[in-house]
Amino acid sequence: MKICVVGLRGVPGVMGGIESHCEQIFPRLVEMAANYDLTIVGRRPYLAGGANAYRGLTVVPLPAARHKYFEAITNTALGILYARFATKADLVHIHGIGPALLSPLARLLGMRVVVTHHGQDFERAKWNRVAKMALRLGEHIALRAADRIIVVSRSVAAELQRKNPGRQSKISYIPNGTTELDLPDQNGAARQVLSELGLEPRNYLLAVGRLVPEKGFHFLIDAYRKAGLACKLVIVGKADHDDAYSQRLMEQADDSIIFAGFQSQAVLRELYTHAALFVLPSTHEGLPIAALEAASLNAPILLSDIRPNLDIGLASDNYFASTNVDALTAKLKGDYDLFRVDADDLRRRFNWNAITAETRQIYAELMAA
Repeated sequence: MKICVVGLRGVPGVMGGIESHCEQIFPRLVEMAANYDLTIVGRRPYLAGGANAYRGLTVVPLPAARHKYFEAITNTALGILYARFATKADLVHIHGIGPALLSPLARLLGMRVVVTHHGQDFERAKWNRVAKMALRLGEHIALRAADRIIVVSRSVAAELQRKNPGRQSKISYIPNGTTELDLPDQNGAARQVLSELGLEPRNYLLAVGRLVPEKGFHFLIDAYRKAGLACKLVIVGKADHDDAYSQRLMEQADDSIIFAGFQSQAVLRELYTHAALFVLPSTHEGLPIAALEAASLNAPILLSDIRPNLDIGLASDNYFASTNVDALTAKLKGDYDLFRVDADDLRRRFNWNAITAETRQIYAELMAA
């Protein structure tokens, strides 16, 4: 079976939750099913060179408009055409409700369509009114044009099934997983980065994500300063497109607030492992892979109480009221041992191998229909 995956920036090592999801799922799929010929279409600005092989996948960079409103949709359009006319795909797997605007095109070209709903992106603060309307339309079109919908958030899946009773059977909840970060540290490079950042084990707070408003890092910085902590605050990630928000955020850097930029998975493993506390103050998520990674490596974690974070199913102590700086400040001044979780249970409930097997089952059911 020929499968083409579109809607993402690319793999491997490209920043983003969708990209991390695809980097985990699709190599496992080709290992499970030898008859899968799987191509991932990425965006040329994020992938150097031409088509290349990665763990059994063919990764093809295609052009994309270098603009936050048009980047994903232009690349997805080219990706669907590439799937039909270059790879002769049987099935197109579209990631994200924005790219899902083009799911009718894939159906029109005679391909089966699976859409993975990674979150209600129309809630993201970075989008203007027109973009939010387009994203809502993308969700609406996906529910009608796609053959199957995979939703990474349990609560969003339940909401979509409740609002679309006639389409319940095509909607499946399949979460993100706890990414395996058991990677070799070549020449101690990851540990060296910690030293270069001036960090001591158990003496820094850690946050990971793109520098966009919905990650809520401005709330975290305000709470960190109000708490008057002696430890440092490290924020790992960067902005896809520099804007006024990311610039204002970066201006907050000083000796105690460190913006570490995009880091490899080996470095992230070290940062998670030695953090005093991992904090995710976001106002919007799909199902946060960074939180799953941190918790699976036994870091104490503290999350905002938005629905997708609550979907992880942690104790009430692990949550604080979203956007409430005073509530977050009080937690930061508390006992971080209260924020430890059962890492073994988390790895069992959010296991990439099981998640991949569920995705493969959807493909099999769809192609057999």
